[in-house]
Amino acid sequence: MTHPKTLMALAVALSGLLSAPAFAQPAAAPAAATVAPAGLYQALGEKPGITRLMDDFVNRLVKDPRIGNHFKDTKPAALKESLTDQVCQLSGGPCKYEGADMKSAHADMDINKGHFNALVEVLQVSMDAQGIPFVQQNRLLALLAPMHRDVITVR
Repeated sequence: MTHPKTLMALAVALSGLLSAPAFAQPAAAPAAATVAPAGLYQALGEKPGITRLMDDFVNRLVKDPRIGNHFKDTKPAALKESLTDQVCQLSGGPCKYEGADMKSAHADMDINKGHFNALVEVLQVSMDAQGIPFVQQNRLLALLAPMHRDVITVR
């Protein structure tokens, strides 16, 4: 059974999808059409806090029985670094994400909505473990939610 907090966070994050237009995003600028909420970068603990969050997140992600297999050929350290830069940039920090665009990065991964939702749940567990307040979690999830269009490859 899905935790009520998870359902609430998913609802909040996904509600942004209904009002957000679909923007084509260049490869090196996943947040080109997104403005970070004021203070989110600081609320996440700036770069050190985001680094800790992504370390925890990737460690949990690769072990998760629902989606860990998707990361079997991924180097965890490289994934942590890339996600740290991406979340840092999305949240309004000074980092520059230079990884692949989400569509290219996930094209051959056979990701469905269940996989995407599992990833969100793992991220929430990591945010809880790092002491990130629920309101800030929702602010970050609202920035990440539009990526579902490019991440989910199996409809």
